[in-house]
Amino acid sequence: MKILRFGYRPEILLLLSNIRYANKSEFSLRLEILGLLLCGLLSTSAQAESRVTLYGSIDLGVDLASNVGASHQFRMANAVGTSTMWGLLGHEELGGGYATVFRVESGFNAANGDAGGGLAFSRQAYVGLLSDRFGTLTIGRQWSPMTDLISPLSLNGVYGGWYSAHPNDLDNLNYTFSIPNAVKYVSQNIDGVSVEIMYAFGGQPGQFSANAVFSGALSWRHGGFTIGVGYLQINDPQTTVIGYQSVGGYVNTVYGADLAQARSQRIAGIGASYSYGPVQVFGNLTQVDFPQRFSSLNTRFRNAELSVAYRINPAAIAYGGFTDTEGHAPLTSKKTHYRQINLGVDYSLSKRTSVYADAVLQSAGGGVPAQIAGLDAASNSHQAIGHVGVKHLF
Repeated sequence: MKILRFGYRPEILLLLSNIRYANKSEFSLRLEILGLLLCGLLSTSAQAESRVTLYGSIDLGVDLASNVGASHQFRMANAVGTSTMWGLLGHEELGGGYATVFRVESGFNAANGDAGGGLAFSRQAYVGLLSDRFGTLTIGRQWSPMTDLISPLSLNGVYGGWYSAHPNDLDNLNYTFSIPNAVKYVSQNIDGVSVEIMYAFGGQPGQFSANAVFSGALSWRHGGFTIGVGYLQINDPQTTVIGYQSVGGYVNTVYGADLAQARSQRIAGIGASYSYGPVQVFGNLTQVDFPQRFSSLNTRFRNAELSVAYRINPAAIAYGGFTDTEGHAPLTSKKTHYRQINLGVDYSLSKRTSVYADAVLQSAGGGVPAQIAGLDAASNSHQAIGHVGVKHLF
């Protein structure tokens, strides 16, 4: 992580040492010294009050999948354990406990250099005001409060990565999409309580609710225990956000047809985590509804997860978990389920670089094929994948 500071920083002592004392009156000499000192103080103050941070991460590895359309698949894979992205974070002190903040952040494919989602800043692009007393208000493309506060209470939000997401990341706990045109408020942490609220404008003339988004979430932390609840509603999700159907070109057999015909996508969730010594336990429940555009019936999915991570030593951590997803489409009376086992280990080579390995096994039922997030569907109800990779933070 680099900090780029704007503003000059003169070497005051060096400049003072270059002053010619000969043929100068005492008054003019004092003025010259005073001017140099003020210049140095002002530029140093500007440097302390305004800063821009360059940051990012690169994650690349190789996969071996057991059943992708009835065939084995061996390939290079990007951003499995963590995001591959870069960003700029700006902060300027305004005085009185207020500051201006901005962030621009874009994902990319380290394997071929492609930009994420075809956007200049596919992940985040916002500006706003921060207050030490009242919290932060930002406008632009941002993560939803639901994702912010519930994702850290899941395995894939902390350790497991892409393949351990709930089927095709239908609840967006794996940061598949951010929200455009959004106004977001984040409270200060008060006695362990944090609150976030978001509203995104649809911008359709005469159709106030079209393409609009609402989200809110709350979390409470005490010692090693954290609990959070959240809600996200996206009207016209097929056009409002860059959803899973636009990620990587995969055909989404889990809920792709429901998403295409949905009036909205509604996600509600509750989660908790507890840390005790080297052990951290995660649990969460989420429900995703797709109210259909031409029907009063909703397609519904429920996800339940229980996961655990164990720090073997300061450099190594092992993790694993189980996810159960039940789907119900009343229009066709179709019931489906996806059961998934996630395993992995991560070893840090330094503070910024680590190597890791993940293994995921999924079994599907109800006449649907298995489909692990990031893969095309299997030819039957079973699919497995192994991945080894390296990730570096900067």
